Amino acid sequence: MDTFTYSHSDEDLIDQPIGYWASAAGESVVHHIRTMLAESGLTQPQWWILNQIAADGGRDKAAVVATLRGYLNIGDGALHHDISALHDRALLTEDIDGRLRITDEGRGLRDDTAVRQQKTRAEIQEGISDEEYIRTLKVLQRMIHNVGGAAWHH
Repeated sequence: MDTFTYSHSDEDLIDQPIGYWASAAGESVVHHIRTMLAESGLTQPQWWILNQIAADGGRDKAAVVATLRGYLNIGDGALHHDISALHDRALLTEDIDGRLRITDEGRGLRDDTAVRQQKTRAEIQEGISDEEYIRTLKVLQRMIHNVGGAAWHH
């Protein structure tokens, strides 16, 4: 990996815009994660869907959509499309009552991707202690609160 250097001195960083850096960090991290998922043949919403279904040994389709609908503003239609795409690839099944279950092939892909996801997370957090990571999330959450925003993640 390339040698890392900060963009500015500590004295100059205090005047840097948080919105720019938070946005740049978010875009870079999400791009890195989505690239890894694409290498597994999945979109990010499809990954979320597989995890929702695998976690419970099957879930009601409406419950999956209700849980995931607010993530990155993708909406219900996109989630239904991704559920259909996973079904068409035989990665999940859906019974008459709308209960989704992951297939053996889907579980294998999900498990392999979970291993890759852990590697990706380690890449993202390289050189950052757990304490720094937690503090960063707390600072960002406080800033969201301070400006009347709302954010939540499972």
